[in-house]
Amino acid sequence: MSPTNDGLYFRETIVFLSALIYWGGVRINVYRVSRHIGKSPNLMKYKSLKEKLLFLGWFIVIAGWAGQPLIIGSYGHTAFISFINVLYIPFGLTIGLALALTGYACTLWCYKTLGDSWRLGVDGKAKTVLVNQGIYRRVRHPIYLFQIIILIGMTWLLPTPFSIAILLIHFVCISIMTRDEEAYLMKTHGAEYREYFSSTGRFLPKLMKK
Repeated sequence: MSPTNDGLYFRETIVFLSALIYWGGVRINVYRVSRHIGKSPNLMKYKSLKEKLLFLGWFIVIAGWAGQPLIIGSYGHTAFISFINVLYIPFGLTIGLALALTGYACTLWCYKTLGDSWRLGVDGKAKTVLVNQGIYRRVRHPIYLFQIIILIGMTWLLPTPFSIAILLIHFVCISIMTRDEEAYLMKTHGAEYREYFSSTGRFLPKLMKK
């Protein structure tokens, strides 16, 4: 199915607004937590090469998420931003919206569960409470899981090679960040975190506990 102008504009608008809403929500949560703890929970410094590459990766994800609809709307299709017609189906709009709304709602659930322990990045000198309630009883990094779900929804709305590239770059970024976070938590919480680690999955619940 080829995109029509009216249907495409609606999809572009949803994807653009979804990026503004999601990252605006992150900014609001940064402000909320900073008021409670007296300092910014944003701990990303981007000093080392790995941190700079992570910054580049996140920049591509965020700018691509918000910018792709504007590029399509202003300049039309390019070789990398062309629709995969087999995925551009009417039902894709429903799938995309359902995944996005699910991801947003569950992200708010995660924010509520984490409370003032929510952080962006790792502060090796600080010690936060180990949160293992709610969805964190089963999954160690559910916020990243719900980011994936939202981006899959965006890919259904704008099924282009660029959307898939954004999804893959995002997965690489969160894979690196989760390992850093887990190493920090293992060092900080010791045996308590090792037990928690063994009973939970990184992005999905473990089917069986040992």
